[in-house]
Amino acid sequence: MATSKAPLTTLAMAILELLHERPMHPYEMTQLMRERRVDRRVKLRPGSLYHTVERLETQGLIEVVGTQRQGRRPERTVYAMTDQGRDTFAAQTREMLSTLAQDYTAYPVALSAGSELELPDFLEQLKMRAMNLRSQVAAEEVVVDKVRGDNLPEIYWIDFAFVHHQRKSELDWTLKLIEDLETGCVPWPDDKSGQKELSLVEDGEGNDERAS
Repeated sequence: MATSKAPLTTLAMAILELLHERPMHPYEMTQLMRERRVDRRVKLRPGSLYHTVERLETQGLIEVVGTQRQGRRPERTVYAMTDQGRDTFAAQTREMLSTLAQDYTAYPVALSAGSELELPDFLEQLKMRAMNLRSQVAAEEVVVDKVRGDNLPEIYWIDFAFVHHQRKSELDWTLKLIEDLETGCVPWPDDKSGQKELSLVEDGEGNDERAS
């Protein structure tokens, strides 16, 4: 089997995490990810899991160990993790835990671009985001209360707890921004011309880096 030193995708890591439990076929993996809400932190598009499984097999990280048939459904190929897969998974887990990675999320981009809107429009969009965040936080609180009520050790849903904490923090920050804009603590520029010439950093020669 061919090997690859390229970092595994988050979906590939999620697949290998499942295969630590037992051999599975791709359909079972998909169902478990949705049941455990893994698809909230991993992009799970139709067909993407099957393509990722094929890639992991090509890289020698998983292997076919049998087939399963239920009723009149087609046979499903069952995969298990190889020793190489376990080593690769462990190495990348250590790397991802200890290393800061740049996260190119859309919200900071929208905040920067939003300064080109009029203030009432900008505030309206922020309030809509805050409303959506409140709804999401409330839905997640239900899940948190349930797993705590079931006495499920937190280490088994620590990823969900982290995302939930992030969302609550984003809601608090967004509400504070709305308040600061409405009270004038964060001034809204009347004349935006030339504002993009400002920069937070300087280039190597001591000159301002101009924002494009």
